[in-house]
Amino acid sequence: MPHSLPENVRHHLKRLDRYILGKYLKTFLLALALIIIIVITFDVSEKLDDFLEHHATLWQVVSIYYVNFIPGFVNLYSPLFIFISVIFFTSKMAGNSETIAILSSGVRYGRMLRPYVYGSLIVAVVVFALGNFVIPRSNERLIAFEEEYVKSKKTNYYSNLHFQSEPGVQVYAESYDVKQQQAFKFCREEIDAEGRLLRREEANSITFDTATNLWRCSGYSLRTIDSNRRETLTFEAKVYRDLHISPDDLNLLSSRVETMNTPDLIRYIHREEMRGTGTVKESKIELWQRLINPLAIIVMTLIGVAIAARKSRGGIGVHLAIGIAIAFSFIVFMKITTVFATNGDLSPFMAVMLPQIVFGIAAAWLIYKAPK
Repeated sequence: MPHSLPENVRHHLKRLDRYILGKYLKTFLLALALIIIIVITFDVSEKLDDFLEHHATLWQVVSIYYVNFIPGFVNLYSPLFIFISVIFFTSKMAGNSETIAILSSGVRYGRMLRPYVYGSLIVAVVVFALGNFVIPRSNERLIAFEEEYVKSKKTNYYSNLHFQSEPGVQVYAESYDVKQQQAFKFCREEIDAEGRLLRREEANSITFDTATNLWRCSGYSLRTIDSNRRETLTFEAKVYRDLHISPDDLNLLSSRVETMNTPDLIRYIHREEMRGTGTVKESKIELWQRLINPLAIIVMTLIGVAIAARKSRGGIGVHLAIGIAIAFSFIVFMKITTVFATNGDLSPFMAVMLPQIVFGIAAAWLIYKAPK
């Protein structure tokens, strides 16, 4: 703020900032609280039979299920409710001629937008922290609860596992029992840069021994080929080996990206790129959504102000109708670009960034065209 402004003018501008910022945050939190209560009410009515059937206590339902359900809901729908909140209270200000009075007093339109930007930055930072660090842990507890008390279909058995554990090393297992940490018909091959086999380990079954951190192999055979292409073949009925893999490598449940915080997700993406499992694209979309989607709160705030600051004969109703149509257009656009990235050639980064760019341009144009 320029220091040349008189003290009383700076004081009035600070009061204006506090007034708009207070309305911004209070309206958003109130709208969010109301919709959370409504959603939980419907969710309880839908899942009540499952809770009772699986003997979930009230304390477990509240402290585990819904406490971990709320952060994900807030993260997912914050841009929509920010948008509706901004339109709602700004339309009321316009209807009461408050925006006209603010602009007529000499406050520039860009200056009036400042508290809106402050508010959107506050919410965006909170949503960023939730999405990258809090919600993955909440999702882990939520999934565990649902598998125990709602779905009761926890998967403990996988079949036909095939992946690259490290460059030049292929691993295959006909099946894997998560609970027993046991794989059957196991094979591990080491291959050189020219595609020639160097080492092949096979076992009828392998079981992880937590005491030694080694695999107990039954019906084990080892075939090695030296630089002169001479082969050596050995058999052992039972032996402990370091197979350079962990139980998590064979457990597909550990690959749920929604339960990983962002540093873990980045490491997982690097590992999957090396392993060549074909799930990297979905993981990258998840990563970029966490990093970029908070921008939608700023974009939706600016669009909401540009629409609602104009006094309309239809009042709040017209503004809300226009706002909801734009908000759902934004959501649909995001879904379309995600589908193109998942099933087409669109990069995950562009799939997430393109809606922000398009609607960011729309926000800039609306603010430019807004009556000053």
